[in-house]
Order: sequence, then C-alpha cells, then structure tokens
Amino acid sequence: MSQAPSGLMSGKTCLVTGATSGIGKATALELAQRGAKLVMVCRDRAKADAAKTEIEDVTGGAEVEVLVADLSSQNQIKECCDRFLSLHDRLDVLVNNAGLISGRRRITSDGVELTFAVNHIAPFLITKLLFGVIYRGSRVVTVSSGAHNRVSIDFDNLDGHKRYKPFDIYAQSKLANVLFTYELARRLSDVGATANCVHPGVVSTNLGRGTYWPVRLALRLLRRRFLTPEEGADGVIHLASSPQMDGVTGGYFKGLVEERSLQETYDEELALRLWLKTESLVVGSSEGRAL
Repeated sequence: MSQAPSGLMSGKTCLVTGATSGIGKATALELAQRGAKLVMVCRDRAKADAAKTEIEDVTGGAEVEVLVADLSSQNQIKECCDRFLSLHDRLDVLVNNAGLISGRRRITSDGVELTFAVNHIAPFLITKLLFGVIYRGSRVVTVSSGAHNRVSIDFDNLDGHKRYKPFDIYAQSKLANVLFTYELARRLSDVGATANCVHPGVVSTNLGRGTYWPVRLALRLLRRRFLTPEEGADGVIHLASSPQMDGVTGGYFKGLVEERSLQETYDEELALRLWLKTESLVVGSSEGRAL
C-alpha cells in the first residue's frame, strides 16, 4: 500500500460499495486512515458491522457509516441512495467496487441477469441517483477488469438468454464498466467532476464464490499467484485520493498506470447506445437530477 498523509482526505465524504471484504474493504480502510468520512454500502448487515468496527479500531475512531443494500435490487439501491441523500449534501468520492460472477444464469426481481445487474446496472443507478450531490472535484471510480478485452458488447445477449458462459458474461459486464466510465466522464465535464475506471490486477477475493465448484477449485489453486486485496486496492485508492489525479478523467488504469482499453470502448456511439439501453432497464430511470 502506497503511503500518504493521514489527513489527505480530511473532510471528504467517500462511499464505497462492497466494502466488507477484498478490494472494497482495503479501499475503505485506507480512505478512512487518510481522514475521509466513510460510507460503506454492504449486502450483509453482520459483516458490515464487523468491518465497521474493525476500521474504527484500526484508525482510532474514523467516522464510518453503514448502508445495507442488495445491489441486485433496484428498489434497495434507491432506498440506500435516499438514505445517503437524507444525511449528506455532498459526495466527494464514489467507488463502484462491488461485483460478482454468477455460475448459472439467474434473473433478478427487476428482470435483469444477475451479473450484469450487480456489475453494471448498480454502478449506473447509484451514480445517477447521487448525481445531485456530485460537484466540481468529485471523483467516480469504477472497478473494471482486464477481462473486458476478451469480449464485445452483444446487445442481443446482455442477459445471457442465448448462451450463458459465466466468465464471458462477467467480461461483458466489465466491458460495460469501461464504456459507462467514458460516457460518464463526458457527461460530468460541465460539472467539473471526474470519472475513471481501474483494472486492479488478478486479486485474491471472494469474486468466484458464485461459480461452479471446478472454477472455485481452480481459483483456490491459483490464489498463491494472485495479488492481495491490499495490493489490488492501490490503483483504486490512487484514483480516489491522489492529488496527482485532480482533473484527470475518462481514463482506464491498470493499477497506478493509465493504459488503453479495448479499441471498441472508444466508440462514442456504442457507449451512448449502452447508456440508453441501461436506462431502459432501470425502473423509474427519470428519478434524480438529469445525467
């Protein structure tokens, strides 16, 4: 973990999704150590409370809040964002970290395939609903993956109804993260806020918990070669807090280094098409300030 002044984020409000383990927890802890007011969005209350207590203990009393939401549910996302807005009038950093791979095709209560719902629609909807408290200097950081390079967006199979290959569906959702980031950066330019995405590297996390047992076994065997969550969080933390990133927007980073993403991600018409398609999958998408 890179060293930074402990008060670097003093007075800033940071929201991190998926903050009970892995990259999300490591990111949340480091931002709290740097002085941020931390808001953790987590699915499991017990795990969230345990992570909150640990962060408070390690930091010596950082200000930490917990919001509970299953990010596969648009209603729960809206309730979570409403709660945030009732408590805060500004969001300095939004870290869209939560993600999963579903080993079989599962449809959410909103009629959306689970992996796509959590990995892409949730960041889209959270950002949209919180846009009213995103101002000049705010940063949106979305955790993508180098896996986005292996696929193209297939608008006829976003939900996997034609063919469901877990890692292909996951990769498509990570490609959607990059397209979302680039379109978001364009839309935030007038506000003066920034949007970037990051491939954290191959990290030992709970990401594969929903896949079939052979995949889980392979991941366990390979885990010794993986980065630790703390190492994987370095790039996320850099984008979220480093003064060097002031004004930097519309980038794809591998760790601390900006790289080019898949060529098709620079197609603005494709990004807009995905944005509009995502809006059509969001119930009540007209809510919140126009984005």
